Amino acid sequence: MTTRLYVGNLSFDSTEDSIIEAFEQDNRRVQSVTIMTDRETGRPRGFAFVDMASEDDARSAIEALDGAELDGRRLRVNEAQERQPRSNNRPARGGGGGGGRGGYGGGHGGGQRGGW
Repeated sequence: MTTRLYVGNLSFDSTEDSIIEAFEQDNRRVQSVTIMTDRETGRPRGFAFVDMASEDDARSAIEALDGAELDGRRLRVNEAQERQPRSNNRPARGGGGGGGRGGYGGGHGGGQRGGW
């Protein structure tokens, strides 16, 4: 098990201090907290990585905090996964067109929809 945890569904109001306070309950030790932010706006993206001091601390944090509430949101806490390398040298963002539904009516199929 790794000591790095993924913390998802964070409130945009959560701070490093509020995360540390939650994770250090029950004598767990936090080494660092990294709140991920948007590169362009600097606003929080709603998730963070927390590095715990030991695997036992990491396990305890997952058991205690996955589904717990912090700053009005229910947290998702689990082991952080290594990022998979990108293939085909594609850019990370943007996405390009393709795949539209074409035709009239947006491709919803035939028939009428009731209740409108």
